[in-house]
Formats: sequence, structure tokens, C-alpha cells
Amino acid sequence: MGISSPGIGSNIPVDSIVSKLMAVESAPLADFDKKSASYLAQVSAFGNLSGALGSFQSSLSGLTSLSSFQTRTATPGDASILTATAGGDALPGNYRINVTQVAQAQTLASNGYKSTTAAIGLGAKTTINFALGTVSGGTFGITGTQLGASLNTSGLTPGSLSINNTAIATDGSTRSARLLADAINAKSTTTGVSAKAATTATSATLFGSGGASTFGNVDTSGGGTYSLSVGGVEIAIQQTGVAGGSGVSAASLDAALTGDTAVKRALADANITVSGTVAGGDLQFKNADGNNIAITETVTGAVNGGIGNSGTANIGSNTTAIGSISLISADGSPITVGGTNPAGAGLTAGTGGAYLDASFAADSSRTSGNIVIDSSNNTLQGIVAAINKGNFGVTASIVSDGSTGTNATPNHLILTSSATGATSTMKITLSGTGGNPADPALSALLGYDPGGTQSLSQKAAAADTKATVNGIAVTSPSAGISGAIPGVTISALKAGATSLSVATDSTSLTSAVNGFVKAYNDLNGQITQLGGYNADTKTGGPLLGDSTLRNLQSSIRRQLSSSITGLQGTSLTNLSQLGISFQKDGTLQLDTSKLQNAINTKFNDIPGLFAAVGRGTDPDVKFVSSTSKTQAGDFNVDISQLATKGTLAGDLVLPAETTIDPDTTWTVTLNDTKPSTLSNTASISLPAGNYNPSQLATMLQSAVNGVSAFSTAGATVTATVGDDGKLSLTSTRYGSKSNIHVSSATGTAVSAVFGGGASVDGVDVTGTIGGYTATGDGQTLTGSPGAPVDGLKLTITGDSIGSRGSFGFSQGYAYQLNTLAAGFLGTSGTIASRTTGLNNSVKDITKQRDAFSARLVDVEARYRKQYSALDTTIASMNTTQSFLTQQFAALAKS
Repeated sequence: MGISSPGIGSNIPVDSIVSKLMAVESAPLADFDKKSASYLAQVSAFGNLSGALGSFQSSLSGLTSLSSFQTRTATPGDASILTATAGGDALPGNYRINVTQVAQAQTLASNGYKSTTAAIGLGAKTTINFALGTVSGGTFGITGTQLGASLNTSGLTPGSLSINNTAIATDGSTRSARLLADAINAKSTTTGVSAKAATTATSATLFGSGGASTFGNVDTSGGGTYSLSVGGVEIAIQQTGVAGGSGVSAASLDAALTGDTAVKRALADANITVSGTVAGGDLQFKNADGNNIAITETVTGAVNGGIGNSGTANIGSNTTAIGSISLISADGSPITVGGTNPAGAGLTAGTGGAYLDASFAADSSRTSGNIVIDSSNNTLQGIVAAINKGNFGVTASIVSDGSTGTNATPNHLILTSSATGATSTMKITLSGTGGNPADPALSALLGYDPGGTQSLSQKAAAADTKATVNGIAVTSPSAGISGAIPGVTISALKAGATSLSVATDSTSLTSAVNGFVKAYNDLNGQITQLGGYNADTKTGGPLLGDSTLRNLQSSIRRQLSSSITGLQGTSLTNLSQLGISFQKDGTLQLDTSKLQNAINTKFNDIPGLFAAVGRGTDPDVKFVSSTSKTQAGDFNVDISQLATKGTLAGDLVLPAETTIDPDTTWTVTLNDTKPSTLSNTASISLPAGNYNPSQLATMLQSAVNGVSAFSTAGATVTATVGDDGKLSLTSTRYGSKSNIHVSSATGTAVSAVFGGGASVDGVDVTGTIGGYTATGDGQTLTGSPGAPVDGLKLTITGDSIGSRGSFGFSQGYAYQLNTLAAGFLGTSGTIASRTTGLNNSVKDITKQRDAFSARLVDVEARYRKQYSALDTTIASMNTTQSFLTQQFAALAKS
């Protein structure tokens, strides 16, 4: 039977011996652990460095670009009237702003319809064209009829009339259109409505008609007297005893009313004018201010003749001509008329209004478009869907007024222009196809021309923002006002007056510079901690002597210590001029008083110390952007070719009027690519009609710009008629990607407008920057790779080729340091590469340790096998020794 436990048979401490031997064999494991711990400590240290460098980079974000230096404030005295923002080029100052009107979009509404899905009309194919433009001339309001006849005697009693729910102060003395207009105008501040009295005119047939007079010769031979007065002015008188034909007659009246006569002058003093003649039967008296005109025949005794009287007795007459008024809405809003007797004022109770004596001019810069309504979509819902799908500046919806009942018509079509401004007024025209007229029901629903029929009701007028800035009138199509104060954008909120203070905002710049200094000092402290040596503890940081750390520290200090080159026209070239300087311990310190002085005296030069800045001697050469590969310096700019736009230039002198036939469609390809892109070609419909050259250009431009695929891609055109009378259609884009081609499809041919004119594609700008080849894209010129101007982008405008002066480019401290930090940070940065290498080293050490540990198991097994064998041998020898000892002892006894 063998020994079950080592050492029992031999008394040899096998476990102890093996354990001590294995302790010696395992000594290299500690080296593996030490190396692994060292690498992991460096990984952790690089993590801390990455965090500190990231914080430093974040502090640069407010200093790396020119847009970050828009440190002007614009503070309104009353923020409920307007808000404002100021750019870095705004000049400090105080301004007085008076907003009198805020821009709004036009809204139109239809009459009510019972159903949103019922067919409207017979379904005949109708093309509806929407155009946007401006209303000029005329007014928006209500034209009244002649005031009630009783007004001349009893006036207009109190409460008879209200405008926009405001009672108009009338009474028994309100007896003429002039007095009624005055009463309405007295409340215009409250109502927003003014009134204008129409010219009062006597009846056109009072003295005859058809070229014949009905005024009989006045005969007072019977002992009577006669006088005729107009508006209180006596124009004829006849004493007693005058036979007919010898006194007042048609001829004598005409003589008194013709030329510079006393009667004519007296009438003029009463603001009464004369037209026509008594003999011709068309004599009329008019009063332009709207006062009543009373024509009175006063007779005593027996009198024959006079107005409408020939040879018969005249007992006297009194006829009063009463005028009418029109109501004018100040902002184009509907006018609500009410009161107990609006008819007495020649008005009808209710809400309404329309453009009066106005005209419409389409805005060529705005899109227009067509929709087709037929039996498939001739419902309110179908019309709304078609308009909204058109995407040409008008949105449609259906609003219910909530009315109920068998005959209720609650559903109203609402149209709203997508943009605000006076140029967003709508004109809607309808036309049929194949020579047929538009569906009458659709015309009754949608027809709208501010200069003509207005089937839709205007609920809100298209209006500009109107204001004065220090007394100078300014307008804007939107709530925003730009350009009135250079560098300042104003956003109007409501009407009112307020002050606006524009000032330099040094707070944000000072804060950014302080943040930059602090972040650098934090980074510097972290670098010192990670890579420094503590003499007291005689220990070094985890990155002591690390080349990556040393390179980062030396690169940052080198950049901060160098001067900025490439700046033109500036006296700031280093940080010390802003009060930023290095201390003995390697930290930065900021002298705030020196910084404030630089802000006060050299504000426009500060961006060049921090951001990437480009300035040229030619104002038409502008800096766009740069890359980390762009080198600072001054570079000459030479242009060999300017960018142009694609153009279709007509060679036909347009006639005074060009006719576009019904069903005219053209195919337009705009800014197409190679290979061609389907969305760059579209079909346009041209509204039928007769157009003068200007109207033709406006219509064509709007039709092309109304194509949703073009507008979505940002592709637009301009149409112009040159001094030579020829039409040109031009893409608004510059460069080789700018082109336009038009071909006929149906109806009027393209040649009828452009003749044999040809399309010419645009070209890109070409030239050199600093003598190095540059690549053109439209008006943008970009420095070629590998050159000092690599990635430098400039916009070239103006109209000259050849030398365009020099262009200075500089990379400020923040821009350079941001680029430097980016090279160390990120997944492909230097720190990430070092961390990856260290982690890979830890993985390799772990593998080596695991392999070594596996070999130790075999070593221990071998040791145990060897010592177990020795133990067994010695135990056997001990057994033999014991046996022999016993035998020898036995032999000795015997």
C-alpha cells in the first residue's frame, strides 16, 4: 500500500519545499502586474488629459469664427413693441422707432356652402391661375347709395348708424353727406374707418333730356314775380310785368352760367360747379364736398314757365339733391355696418368691403401657378387639396361658421397668402378649355381681381410693416426690418413708439476671453500633474517623459507665443496686446483693463486674433471659409473669367401686345445636371390672354417659379424686357450648373415670344489665388489641394477680370488651437491612438501572464512528482532500515 500524504513516510516537508520553489518560479508574475498597472495608469492619465483638452477646446468655440464676435446689443425701451438684434458691424447709437403698422398676410373668404363634398358647378375643365402682386390706387371699403330723402328735413336721429360696433354721433342736424362723413370721421380713430362724401349732383334731367330743354320762358305779365336759386345762390330773377321770352329763359340762364359771370363766381364761392346747358336739356349743378344742393323756384302771384313748365302756371318748386358717402377701411379689413337706420345713411347693415377703383400689378419676383378643376375635384375639399398641392404661395382651408339648420351654409373656403407684405395680394383668374368659358359656379366662388370682380371677401389685407426710424419712413414686407440701421435687424410686434439703444457688448467677449484663459490654465495644470516630478515625494506623474504630452504642451505654448500673420490693416497681432501674458509658472494671466481698452479702441481688430479671418483690398472679393490646410498669408487674386448665369435670350422685339392662346403649355428644363435629372424638367401652363411686354415677363417668370419641383430645389428665374424690347429668361443661379431650356408643347409656340433666341449655359468663375490654380463653382473660387491656399474659399462678384488685388488670410489663436486640439482628440486623434496602443499592450501582457501561469502549473506538478518519488524512496528505505534493525536486534538476543 502506497503513502497517501507527502512526507509522512520520510518526514520530508514536501509541500513546504514545493511552495517555496513555486514562489521563486512565480516571481515574474509581479513584473507582469507591474507593467500592466503602469500602462493602465497611463490610459487613465490620457483620459484625464483628453477631458482637460476637451474643456479647453470647448472654451474656444466662442472665439473661432467671425460670427462669434457679433457682440453688439440692441435694447428696445419697450420690448412689447419690437425686438432687435445687432451684428458686429452695427454702430452704437440711440434711435427712435415708431411702428405704425405690422405686416400681415391677405386672407380671403368665400360665401357659405352647405357641404364640403358636394359638386360645385357642372365639372367643366377650368384652369384657375393664382398670381401675387400689389394693389395700387383706389380704396378698400363700401360705396353707399343716396342718403334717405327725409335726411334733408329731419336729419339722422341718434343711434341710426354704427361702424364696427361704434355708434356714430348723428342727430337732427346731420342733413347732408358732408355732415354725415364728418360725423363718421370723428370716430375713425376708434373704428379704423373713414368716410368720403361723394360729389352731390342735381338730376341730369331736371332741365330736360335728349338735347331738348324743358325750361319754359318765364312770364310775369300777370303781376307775379319769379326767382331761381341754386344752393342758396340766386341765379335768375324776374320782376312783375315781363312777358314770356323777354325775361328769364333757357338762353338767359345759359348766358348767366357761361363764362366769368357774377352768377358763376357766386356759385364757385359756394363750391358749386356747372355742366351742360339749359338749352341742351343736360344742365347739372355739382358740389364736390358732398353738401346738399337745393334748387328753389320762388314765385309770387301769377307766373307761367320755369322748370318743366311751358306756358302753364308755376306755383313754385323746391328740389334738393342729396349726395352719398363711401366708407374706407384704413387697413383693408371688412367694415361692419349697423344701427337702427343704416339705410338712412345710404348703407346696408352687415359686414363687407371691396377694393374700389383700384388696379392690380403682379409681382414678377413671386411665384404664380395654375390648378385644374374638373368633375374629379370640383368640391370644396377637392379645391383645397389642389391649391395646397400647388405650393405657389397660397394656402387653402375650410372653416365652418357653426350655423345649423335645413338651409344652413356653414362651410367657407379660406385662402391665405403664405407670405406677408403688400406684394402678397392675390388675383385669381379662371379660364375654360377648348374655347369654352370657365365654369360659372367656380367663377362665382373663386374669381377675385382687386381691380375688377371680387367674388371672395377680403378678411385681412396684405400689408407691409411701416415704421419711422429717427423720422425716416421705412417699410418691410415682413415683421422684420433690416437695413434701416446698418447691422441691426428689427422685428416689429405691434404698433407703437419706443427707443432703441445699440451698444458694444463687451461682457460676452470678456467672458469668452476669461474662459479661454481659465481653460488654458486648467489644461496646463493637468499637464503639469500628469507629466511633472514631485521633488518632495520623489514621484513622477503617470505621463512623466511622455512624448505625446510634451508635444501637446510645447505646441500650445508655441502657438500662443507666436504672432498672427496674414492680417491686413490691423495693429493687433499678439495676445499681450489684449492683456494676456505668460507667467513664470507657465500659466496665463489676463489684464482686464488692457482688454477693455482694446475693446473700446480696436474692437473690429479683435476677431483677427482669435478666428480665421480673410480680408481683401477688393470689396467684391469676400472670404467664405477655410480649412486646417489653409496657410496664413497675403495672396494676389487674378480672375480670368467671371461666373455667368444660364439665359434664354429672345431675338424678337415684342409687339405692344402678345396673345397667349388657351391651353398653352411649355416644357421648361432648369439647372439640369449631367446625366439629366427628371425633377429638373417640368411643364408650365400659361394663362390665356393679351399681355404687354412687361406683363408677359411677369407672367412667364411667375409661371416658371411656381413649379413646386423648382422651388423645392431652390431654382428660380427672372424674366426681363431689355431696352431693345426683347425678352430674356435667366436662371438666378451662377455657374456651369446654371441653364434654362424651353420648348413648346401645346398652344402658343415659344418662338412667338422668343423668336429664334438660343439658350446659353452659365460658366463658373476661373482664376488663381496667390498664383496657384483654383477651382470655380459658380461665383466661389477654392484654392487647390497641396497649395498654401488649399481650401481657401472666396466669393468673386463685380464685373472686372484680371488682377483683383490681394487677399490676406490669417488663422487666429483660437482657430489654430481648435485645429490642434482636434488633432489630439476624437476617435482618430493622437490621444486615442496612444490609448489604443496602451490598451493593446495591457492585453498582450495579460496574454503573456496567462501563458506563464499555465506553465507554472506544469512546473509545480513536476516538482511534486519529483519530491513525491523521493519521499516514496526514502520511506521505503526507512522501512528497510527498521526491518533490518529489528532483525539485527533479534539476532543479537539469540
